[in-house]
Amino acid sequence: MLVKSLLPTLSLAGAAIAASADEWRTRSIYQVIVDRFAKEDGSSGNCNLKEFCGGSWKGLVNKLDYIQDMGFTAIWISPVGRSLDNNTAYGQGYHGYWPTSYTDLNPHFGNENDLKALSQAVHDRGMYLMVDVVVNHFASFGENIPWDTFSPLNGEQYFHQKCYITNWADQNMAEQCWMGDSTVPLPDVNTENDEVVGKLNDYVKNLVSTYNIDGLRLDAAKSIRKDFWPGFCGSAGVYCTGEAWFNGVNELCPYQDYMDSVHNYVMQPNAVSAFKSSDGSISNLANTMNSLASTCKDATVLTNFMENHDNARMGSITSDMARLKTFAAMNVFSGGVPTVYYGQEQVFTGASDPNNREALWTSGYATGSDKLYSYFGQLNTLRNFLVQDGGFASAKAQYTALSNNVLQIEKSGLRVLLANTGSGSDSSVTVGGWGSGETVYDALGCQEFTADGNGNAQVTIKGGLPVALYPKSKLSGSGSCGL
Repeated sequence: MLVKSLLPTLSLAGAAIAASADEWRTRSIYQVIVDRFAKEDGSSGNCNLKEFCGGSWKGLVNKLDYIQDMGFTAIWISPVGRSLDNNTAYGQGYHGYWPTSYTDLNPHFGNENDLKALSQAVHDRGMYLMVDVVVNHFASFGENIPWDTFSPLNGEQYFHQKCYITNWADQNMAEQCWMGDSTVPLPDVNTENDEVVGKLNDYVKNLVSTYNIDGLRLDAAKSIRKDFWPGFCGSAGVYCTGEAWFNGVNELCPYQDYMDSVHNYVMQPNAVSAFKSSDGSISNLANTMNSLASTCKDATVLTNFMENHDNARMGSITSDMARLKTFAAMNVFSGGVPTVYYGQEQVFTGASDPNNREALWTSGYATGSDKLYSYFGQLNTLRNFLVQDGGFASAKAQYTALSNNVLQIEKSGLRVLLANTGSGSDSSVTVGGWGSGETVYDALGCQEFTADGNGNAQVTIKGGLPVALYPKSKLSGSGSCGL
């Protein structure tokens, strides 16, 4: 498949390269909760969404074709450390965000050789491996905290005094107090302690080197003082993208002064609002995205997403396939690093935790036209082709409301048109900036248009489906629409 054949041009197959932000901006990431992706024996069956369900690193290796055939060039896996497996009122720590040891691997997912084999298998395909890391807290079953069992911080002196977070808008409280509650307390690591900082930096350096990791996702980045992160990411020596859950441009963008990237929590809610119905504001979305691009240090390396393990799936918001494809195209072509949560391609419908953490094997790994599997392949085929030109990945995207219902994303010669009208509705817009008489092509819908003497093309958006316009003369060999 073409999307596979492009991969060797993007990476040195078989080895990690301590990938930088510059390398990661060319990537398209597929996010996996290991416990929910694939079992080693390939079995299926229902899954209790509050408990460990049997997914493993070996199971993931066996299903890498499924990911790569959609054109993804990187994989983000959930935390690898040992986690709480008690049967709490909230379930077990299958997700990895309730760590009891940073340094010991989670035996539910495999052993050291299994994780190394996964890393090798990913790199053999020319793909990158990102690992989720938790360094903000540990987890306990009840308030009798087993301090001496934690690793590498095995003493109460390494933690902030207990005070539960009651107001997330209070940044000092978010950094100094504990997540969780008396049922599952999450003791908060004291990163003002120099000994703690040294232990954490040593831990991440060893993790990256032992398992040949190319990038890190930083859990709860908002809950640790900003000036901790440069030393931590410097010790890792790889691209870092953090979870700084702020919906405002002025709150989110400053985190790029301390780490390479953050999850684009500005884009996601604004895009959902704009496209979930024809009443959504396209102009508000365009203005917000342009503000983000101009304010952030480098919006081209932000990790864009439409759903993840903490946010509702698009399938719970709409069943309209045109809207679902619009959300997907917005993610892939919005000027950053696309990040797609496992199961979005299956149009899973889970809303709040744990319902948005379904077992993928219940889908049978379907690839039919009633899903988004092949559509993500189309989107990634085009993007993987375009990023071979070094200028595309580093170009800032520009956003324009062409009408009350149509957004244009322009990036290095590509113009993506996204409508909020839904299935069954056509929209006509004028798209300028082409050469006189130039033939432009919709690389998603396989339509051809000719610009007039003034460089304007009259484009019909059929059935509310995304359109991706590019000069036809430059699409040869892209694989889009058979070109």
